[in-house]
Amino acid sequence: MSKTILVLTGSARTGGNSDQLADAFVRGALASGKNVLRFDAGRKEIGPCVGCETCFSTGRPCSGSDDFNEFAQYLQQADAIAIFTPIYWFTFPSKIKAAIDKMYSFYVSKTPTKVKESILIVCGGDTNQDIYQDMIGTYEQVCKAIGWDNKGHIIVPGVHEAGKVQATPAIAGMEKIGTYY
Repeated sequence: MSKTILVLTGSARTGGNSDQLADAFVRGALASGKNVLRFDAGRKEIGPCVGCETCFSTGRPCSGSDDFNEFAQYLQQADAIAIFTPIYWFTFPSKIKAAIDKMYSFYVSKTPTKVKESILIVCGGDTNQDIYQDMIGTYEQVCKAIGWDNKGHIIVPGVHEAGKVQATPAIAGMEKIGTYY
């Protein structure tokens, strides 16, 4: 049976650098016969977790009514997740952060996801690797809490303007990783 990978993106900017990295990864994954589900959190309507802890009690993962419940369905179908996001002001952009926060619904309700492994790919304009560390720490703690096998993270620095990632080896690298992930 073919592996199903959930590609979670965080940018609100269609066609931005993290989208281009995700596109390359998807090309590689599809070329190697994998199934791909994609959720572009940055372009969805996802409100914050309000800590009501009524998760799954209304027949939906989140008692609120927004696009997180679509994402939650993908978490229950995918074998692996690949997270592609830019860094905004030292952390995840707000919409992907809201989706990540609402994964708490699986944790608090003890509802397992089908996802077994994960990888984080983050890009940004800054070349100082230190600014990415808090975001990576959050990702690592989520992996531990949910029980995902953390396959690591990749930082693609120095790419602020849309399309700048095309001048790096990261596009070819993502396609190759998609083939093997």
